[in-house]
Amino acid sequence: MKSRLFHILLLFFLVLPNTGLCKDLVYLDIVSQDTRKVNIAVPWFVNVNQAGLSQDLGRDLADTLGKALEFHGIIALIPGEQYGNRQNADWKALGADFAIQGSYSLSEAGIEFEIRLFDVAAGNMFMGKRYKGSRDQKNNMLMKFADSVIKEMTGNDGISSSQIAFVSDRSNVKEVYLTDILGDNTRQITRHKNLVVSPRFLPGGKYLTYTSYHSGNQNLYITDLSQSSTTRPLSRRKGMNLAPAWSPDGSQMILTLSKDGNPDLFLLDRKGKIIKQLTRRSGINVSPTWSPDGKQIAFVSDRSGRPQVYIMNLRSLSVQRITFKGQENAEPDWSPSGELIAYSSLVDGSYQIFTIAPRPRATPKQVTTGPGHHESPSWSPDSKQILFSLRKDRKQKIYAVLKNGQFLRQLFTIPGNQTYPRWSKSYN
Repeated sequence: MKSRLFHILLLFFLVLPNTGLCKDLVYLDIVSQDTRKVNIAVPWFVNVNQAGLSQDLGRDLADTLGKALEFHGIIALIPGEQYGNRQNADWKALGADFAIQGSYSLSEAGIEFEIRLFDVAAGNMFMGKRYKGSRDQKNNMLMKFADSVIKEMTGNDGISSSQIAFVSDRSNVKEVYLTDILGDNTRQITRHKNLVVSPRFLPGGKYLTYTSYHSGNQNLYITDLSQSSTTRPLSRRKGMNLAPAWSPDGSQMILTLSKDGNPDLFLLDRKGKIIKQLTRRSGINVSPTWSPDGKQIAFVSDRSGRPQVYIMNLRSLSVQRITFKGQENAEPDWSPSGELIAYSSLVDGSYQIFTIAPRPRATPKQVTTGPGHHESPSWSPDSKQILFSLRKDRKQKIYAVLKNGQFLRQLFTIPGNQTYPRWSKSYN
């Protein structure tokens, strides 16, 4: 009840003018251009068995939790240097809206946390959680707490526990890797020692498909992420077997095949059996993305002369073009909310990220600007952020940005180049 009342009050205050009376209010509408972020202090965690000693682990725990909260774009962290990283600072004087107090204890069995979120203005605890697990699970537990904080403040699930797949050449060959949002837990998924492209999560985030050239053909494979050695082919038809879009229930996929010469879209079941052909030689047809309700797909075709984004009704197979601005429009990704499609558009010689409503005559909105090529957009699970690869100065790195164009930043400092980023649309 308290969470619901707090959310209602926030929504009420968001419509008030920005006067002096509002300066201490918490603003959570991150798509607005003139709102402020929530000020949160995350001092070092305290070891309950050695409370008087400075602990490197306590510092690292606070740092990880702070980064996970800040990642959502609505949190501003108060630097620990301003209060000595201690838990008993004068939070009001520091301008904090909330403060987090975390403690931990270590044992042979693992680590146990107690983490509390305090409402500074009200002077009481807003939320508290306890977690217990192995030491290898400590970051997972911190991510769960961060997501709980976001849920309480916004009414929407946090995305700290989501996963990101990408292709990297860090081993001198392009393979698929998987990481958390902070890039702290990165592992190699494929080991084909040959070119791999276009990773795609299945709904639920437990399986991943990708296209590999290691056999001499562009074949599609699926791997169980809980057992990275369990990989099997899904489609090994002659020519392209590229970039499937999975249905919302994970039972079907739409795949680009060129087995008959022209790259066309086909509907297949989960085992790779063709159900029906969706496009027939109307130009090159690639990059399908399924609508969340399962009734439509967006895809790219050059049937009008240059690559453009189209929408297809899967029942009638009728097609409508939705992009008209930009020299080329490609790589669409339908947001989990269903409200927008992100895509890359060639503007004045460089690719930029745009969004557009999934209907004819909708007005596109440019999200990114600046030098370099902004490619392969992928929505966050909460439909608030867009992941993409930025190609600039002979390097390719993964960036993220809020859908309103704010909070643009490079995500990882992982060696090598990173391309084809894909955000799991599920909450883990």
